[in-house]
Amino acid sequence: MEITEVLRQGIVTEKTVRLQEQNQYTFKVALRANKIDIRRAVETLFKVKVASVNVMRMPGKPKLIRRRGSAPRPVEAREWKKAIVTLKEGESIDALKA
Repeated sequence: MEITEVLRQGIVTEKTVRLQEQNQYTFKVALRANKIDIRRAVETLFKVKVASVNVMRMPGKPKLIRRRGSAPRPVEAREWKKAIVTLKEGESIDALKA
């Protein structure tokens, strides 16, 4: 898997901004990516040292698609993977600062 395919986007919410104060950054990553791939991608793209990586799979939420002239039908959204990357002391990623 290419390094540029591993990280999809950074996640910036109220909770992740609080985590950034503890030197932890949150990313949406590819479903096939593992901890080693994520560590390599973050270290090469942002030129920082990673202390640890935590990964979790987020389930897709059920949604209803409503169209004019037809009955609403349920659709399952795709699941995705989230990674919380802890950097070593003194390191930071300026691109995700809110």
